[in-house]
Amino acid sequence: MKFSDDQIRNLLELKEELTEKIIRHKEEIEKLEKNISVLDTILKQSSFTKASDLTPNTSETVKREKVAITKNSDGTTIANVFVTNDEVSIILEDDVTLDPETPPLKSFFIERIIGEMKKKDIQQVESGEINKNDIINCVINNNGRKIREILIKNYREKERVNEIIDTATWSLTRMIENSA
Repeated sequence: MKFSDDQIRNLLELKEELTEKIIRHKEEIEKLEKNISVLDTILKQSSFTKASDLTPNTSETVKREKVAITKNSDGTTIANVFVTNDEVSIILEDDVTLDPETPPLKSFFIERIIGEMKKKDIQQVESGEINKNDIINCVINNNGRKIREILIKNYREKERVNEIIDTATWSLTRMIENSA
């Protein structure tokens, strides 16, 4: 099949036009991806605090401590722990990509450590020492197949915070080793 000179010229113009559109769209996509990356960083740092927690509470001041979790081998920061009066938030560093199914997160940290704390809390509920709403709770927030944040609510005791940080450090370090 032969094309006329006009038809070939039109095809070349169409090709050039499509190529320009592709370039424009690629640039647009790159800008959008950069914006998403910036938003991800901001959201990760904010740890999704409820709006009601952001308003100043004059009757009770909320303390917020920050503790870095580091690898024993080279001291690289794996995550940062933020502790408030009723919540421990473990936020993984951007370059740390861990699957929530990687051992020993569930088997050790969640089931054994947090699970034992939960059992004690349930016993205290049954004996009337604490309210049902005060039972410790652990939530893992993911970004796809990557852990973004681990929230432990209602820890209630300072000793628990230390145990949570120590065992989270051990668990996350082992997860990194198991992922390699």
